[in-house]
Amino acid sequence: MEATTTPAPSYLRLWFWSAFVAILALINYAGRFSANHNGKSAGQVSVYSYDTFFGGLMFYAIWFGLVLLICINRFDLLALRPPQSLRRALGLAVAAMAAIWLCEAFVSFIPLPQSPGHEQGITTIHWEPAHAGAFAANVVLFAVVAPFVEELTFRGAGQSLLRFLGSVPSILIVGTAFGLAHGLVEGLLVLVPFGIALAWLRDRTESVVPGMFVHGLFNGIALAAAVLLN
Repeated sequence: MEATTTPAPSYLRLWFWSAFVAILALINYAGRFSANHNGKSAGQVSVYSYDTFFGGLMFYAIWFGLVLLICINRFDLLALRPPQSLRRALGLAVAAMAAIWLCEAFVSFIPLPQSPGHEQGITTIHWEPAHAGAFAANVVLFAVVAPFVEELTFRGAGQSLLRFLGSVPSILIVGTAFGLAHGLVEGLLVLVPFGIALAWLRDRTESVVPGMFVHGLFNGIALAAAVLLN
């Protein structure tokens, strides 16, 4: 069997990636504590507003452009390729989903100042048929665009740049960085294990594609539950 080799680390790219993630975390934590100071929920957005969609689309476009700059001339770092075995990838994705659901169920029994979902701005809302178009647009934003960009950032570029440390350290660092980048406190109890599970999935499949589907599915379910459970 041919031995696998770990590419030489690219410290400059890793520095830029780390700085970018740190800036994301600082901005989001500043917004989180500012929101609490003003008596509002952190991350609260209107899923019935086209402003949310277009603003989010512009934000992720800039984010994506910066990630591409970090990976310029080395787009293989993004790991945007199909997994070698679709059947194996599906089985691993199901295992990752089960682990994430178990973690969420466990966290739901912990008495917290506010639930991770509420802290993220995912609250129960009334279904408004008159704004179905805006809601559909925001489903695309949060269940397609966001997972695509975030997976390329963390499980793609980040995990590739950290692979020289070994599989386990890179998985744990990427999962933690993913959680911190969202700028939440209670939400870390869900987001860090979520990020670790997706990093494990990427490590086992050598692709960010399965994680994109899992990430998108969870975001889509969260939006649907916010409407259907009211």
